[in-house]
Amino acid sequence: MSKSSMVDVPYALLIEMQNNDEFHIFNQVKAIRENALTSGVIIILLSSSNKTELHQRALEAKANDIYFRPFNTELIFERINFLIKFKLLKPHDPSRLATKNLEYKMPVSKRLFDILVSALLIIILSPLFLLVAILIRLESKGPIVYKSKRAGNGYKIFDFYKFRSMIVDADKKLENLSKTNNQYAAGDQGTQKAFVKILNDPRITKTGNFLRKTSIDELPQLFNVLKGDMSIVGNRPLPLYEAEQLTSDQFAMRFLGPAGITGLWQISKRGKAEMSEDERKELDNTYAKDGSFLMDLKIIFKTIPAMLQKEKV
Repeated sequence: MSKSSMVDVPYALLIEMQNNDEFHIFNQVKAIRENALTSGVIIILLSSSNKTELHQRALEAKANDIYFRPFNTELIFERINFLIKFKLLKPHDPSRLATKNLEYKMPVSKRLFDILVSALLIIILSPLFLLVAILIRLESKGPIVYKSKRAGNGYKIFDFYKFRSMIVDADKKLENLSKTNNQYAAGDQGTQKAFVKILNDPRITKTGNFLRKTSIDELPQLFNVLKGDMSIVGNRPLPLYEAEQLTSDQFAMRFLGPAGITGLWQISKRGKAEMSEDERKELDNTYAKDGSFLMDLKIIFKTIPAMLQKEKV
């Protein structure tokens, strides 16, 4: 690769690590990252030994991901597909998406249900939308609706809508808070976490605190549902900084289901600080594998009592 030109540099590298050669491989990854020509190459590591410390070492070497035997090739292809779209794909060159793609196919009945329910709720709740907009604007300057990029089913990236519940430029303070106040990092220091949820978040405004406790801040996502970005019920779409983190085959499975406003996570343990990352993965995977219209109805009926959360997360 050191003798390659810009035309020859690959988009992605899969590097298999054998026992006792991890030190050599991680040095090679660092060398690739330090070379200006090859620094943007996607690097996926494949390891025959599942050692906990390899996750952190791969992160420090700036590998994009690491997988352990037995390998799930379909999910690895899906991961590479996302990384190509997110980091390397140029809009005028669609040929770079020629990787195997796993895609969630939404049933027609589910899509029709989403359109009818979201449109009806938007009409009914329009006076509440107006009142919330006035309260947000009276407390602080800035946009009323907060938009952020999220990764939904099949790693599809879209603009995600919420009523703004934080101070302006809150995203700039996330990195430091994720190191000290991350709910999912409790009891597991030094390990990279895929999810970030801030305990007692100091960035939240007084109006925003009420909107979050009642889940009113989530209501603009009805427009995401109407557009087709999301469904009423599904797995929560992830911020890109979470979707980009080191993952596993188990984690990637959750992207094979629809993105949704509410789901198993919300009705099971939403707002409870003791919820672990593994528990949330399991709930997301369960819906991706076993989701059905009947399950959707049960989740919807259980969502309202789950909306009033006790913990400040």
